[in-house]
Amino acid sequence: MKNFIFSTMAAGVLASAAVGLATTAHAVPSGPSSVDATVNQLRSQGYQVIVNRVGTASLDRCTVTAVRSGQTHSRTDSGVPGAGSDPVTTITNKTAYVDVSC
Repeated sequence: MKNFIFSTMAAGVLASAAVGLATTAHAVPSGPSSVDATVNQLRSQGYQVIVNRVGTASLDRCTVTAVRSGQTHSRTDSGVPGAGSDPVTTITNKTAYVDVSC
């Protein structure tokens, strides 16, 4: 019985991880682009963007090496207009990290 419960919990964790990775993939801009374009695209999608830079050159001479999702904050509230008595989850803040090399 303990193995069944452990297996069920492990499957739940893996499913949650898969959903998290799917949302991360959606946030990553596709194709080669400048640092400014990447940051602007993520900000337009509602992300707070944190740039991690390796090197001392100006940002226009840097290249994006990775885009990683950060923590997402949300709240569930039943007092949302138009929702009736159903609780509604609202994302209040989401973060993306842009790694650049100069």
